[in-house]
Amino acid sequence: MNGRVALVTGGGRGIGREAALLLAAAGARVMVVARSAAELMTVGLEYVAADLGTTEGCALAVAETERRLGPIDLLVVNHGIGSAHERVVWEQDPAVWRETMRVNLDGPFELARLTVGGMCQRGFGRCVFTSSTAGQKAERSGSAYTASKHGVIGLARAVAQDAGPFGVTSNAVLPGWVRTDMAERSAATEAERRGITVDQVWRERAAIYPRNRVLEPREVAQVIEFLCSDAAGGVNGEAITVALGGIW
Repeated sequence: MNGRVALVTGGGRGIGREAALLLAAAGARVMVVARSAAELMTVGLEYVAADLGTTEGCALAVAETERRLGPIDLLVVNHGIGSAHERVVWEQDPAVWRETMRVNLDGPFELARLTVGGMCQRGFGRCVFTSSTAGQKAERSGSAYTASKHGVIGLARAVAQDAGPFGVTSNAVLPGWVRTDMAERSAATEAERRGITVDQVWRERAAIYPRNRVLEPREVAQVIEFLCSDAAGGVNGEAITVALGGIW
């Protein structure tokens, strides 16, 4: 991975931050992207603040990475918004649906569109998209999030088919519950709705898994790092669940 250029989105915190740090430690030259410059500054790597739910934001992230670091070899698409604000489908605000798709699915498509062609021309590339276990099984009051995360898996597999003949791989990782800021917001919303404590929500989430705990961001990031490596050259078009063996 030494000297390869990586673009990591959602890199200011959680899984994205850990993935960026692992890739940098392995020798990659890493650009982290998110909306918050204040968060990105604390990572200690090259960064650009951008709204990755817009074509302009995606173009900015790619252009700045190429200008400062060079052609992109490793694309880690980890940004997204969760489902804490969603409702059952008949009460769902169409604006929530559109915003979720804009960020969770349109942005990943734009980033792939802008980078994968160059990878194919150079004969090497790695794309890793963060989906969710909700990308395979629906959650209640989460039609937009669930649909978007199903879509991310489809996008990763479509890229794998298009780019695979040129030495480029594309895979999705599907984390279970990880104690990130986004998951904390959903826990707080659920606790309020059910009249229980946030700690009780997390205890219930942990009970889903044989280890009786939720994931740490680094555990997901380590899978992302592997999928970006030369050792993962034979893994393409896969949806890899990282969920402690839980039946979700």
